[in-house]
Amino acid sequence: MTDQQLEQKAEQTVCRNPATGDILGHSPLNDVEELKQMIANARVAQRGWADLSVKERAKCIFRVRDYLSEHAEEIAEVISRDNGKTRVDALATEVLPAAMAANYYAKKARKFLKHKWIFPGNILLMNKLSAIFRVPYGVIGVISPWNYPFSIPFSEVVMALLAGNAVILKTATETQMVGRMLEKCFVAAKLPEGVFTYVNLPGRVAGSAFLQGGIDKLFFTGSVAVGKQLMSEAGGTLTPIVLELGGNDAMLVCEDADLHRAAAGAGWAGLQNCGQSCGGVERIYVHEKVYDPFLAILKEKVEALRVGYDDDFNVDLGVMTTERQLSTVKQHLIDAEEKGAMIYARSAQAEGNALGNMLAPMVLTEVTHEMLVMREETFGPILAVMKVKDMEEAVALANDSNLGLTGSVWSKNRGNAAELARQVQAGVVTINDHLMSHGLAETPWGGFKQSGIGRTHGGIGFDEMTQPQVIVYDILPLVRQDMWWHPHGKKIYQGMLGAMRFLYGRSIFQRLGGLYHLLRIVPRYFFTK
Repeated sequence: MTDQQLEQKAEQTVCRNPATGDILGHSPLNDVEELKQMIANARVAQRGWADLSVKERAKCIFRVRDYLSEHAEEIAEVISRDNGKTRVDALATEVLPAAMAANYYAKKARKFLKHKWIFPGNILLMNKLSAIFRVPYGVIGVISPWNYPFSIPFSEVVMALLAGNAVILKTATETQMVGRMLEKCFVAAKLPEGVFTYVNLPGRVAGSAFLQGGIDKLFFTGSVAVGKQLMSEAGGTLTPIVLELGGNDAMLVCEDADLHRAAAGAGWAGLQNCGQSCGGVERIYVHEKVYDPFLAILKEKVEALRVGYDDDFNVDLGVMTTERQLSTVKQHLIDAEEKGAMIYARSAQAEGNALGNMLAPMVLTEVTHEMLVMREETFGPILAVMKVKDMEEAVALANDSNLGLTGSVWSKNRGNAAELARQVQAGVVTINDHLMSHGLAETPWGGFKQSGIGRTHGGIGFDEMTQPQVIVYDILPLVRQDMWWHPHGKKIYQGMLGAMRFLYGRSIFQRLGGLYHLLRIVPRYFFTK
């Protein structure tokens, strides 16, 4: 019996450690009909959940935060074994940011969701006062990936719940043990039945099943190809959708950069999680004046990396999560070498290691934009470094991509760095750092171009979880009718024309004449024939 057959046996997913192949556990499979019933149940539960105050909903999220704190080590180990990353990585980039997000959103939700009054925009309509109310969509679907299997869906679920929605969560098939751990976290919140539901569906059917099942809004993180397919399907029912579809992120190293910090930052942001980070460094453009010293430091950093199985914490990188992604990275590497790229540095720690899905982190030089590593998302432990004559060239090359999730600029002059950052076509650009803004709960996350549509995190993230509803109040007392209501006549026409000239006439005479005709129809507010 093949592994694929085994994984579908008895309607369950068999979860394996990508490094050792050991079975970690099993996750029951659901079908499309079960999902439809889950959505129906969630729709009923959501009504009562939305009726609760934000403060009451926040109490449930504080319970999730406390659960994370009490079970942090257990959660980090599950992530490490299921995904392949180290426990330090799991704790630092997934569990701790999740706890901080839960705390921040639970405390700030009332502010983000509070209705906002709109000051009248014109003296002619000063009697109309408007307010924007944030209304939950209803049932939110979240489909999340395997590279950050805990932290990516966690914040989306938390924000959706705080906003008054019910949530159906589907995590990646490859990391079902993490998905089931997420389920435990939200069970600990003691939510009303049906407000949060976990579903295990094959990825090939999940998106369509959510959309056809009547979900009110869908959040998807994954590949560009699948994102385009889901967007096309969503158009059939006009279902709103938020897409985060990855990146091929550029790092710009200026001639005045702190080279030690820049090289260390590139090594971490490009290689941690074995490079399987949509917001990680993939392309590095270095000013020609510091190209050689930067490379020398980067070489030292990369060659010192310890790669292996995390059984004693004394490793820096684990293994890649899937064989399919490992194959993609190798294809990109072969393509680059065939087109003239050179392997400048490679960690020696992985040599001879028999662990599954192992790939030594490496640095490529002599790269060009004809290579896949510079044109597409490699999503592996490869850093491609390119020399540029100035930062204008660096910006142009950074923007020569159909993706634009994140980027970074490295310089001691923060003012100049900020000017360069504004020129980079990416949703998030950091200065003297990279791959950390996803952990800032207050900071919106999302990209330009084919990196996605919409945003999560921060106040903008709460806006994505709700629909704006405007209520317009008439605050002028004793009003019987508006001046433009029926019946019409020449006097009404002259009065409305007078309003135009009173407001926007080019001379004082036009404005005074306009005011005269306007005042003639003001009594219509209070008297009817």
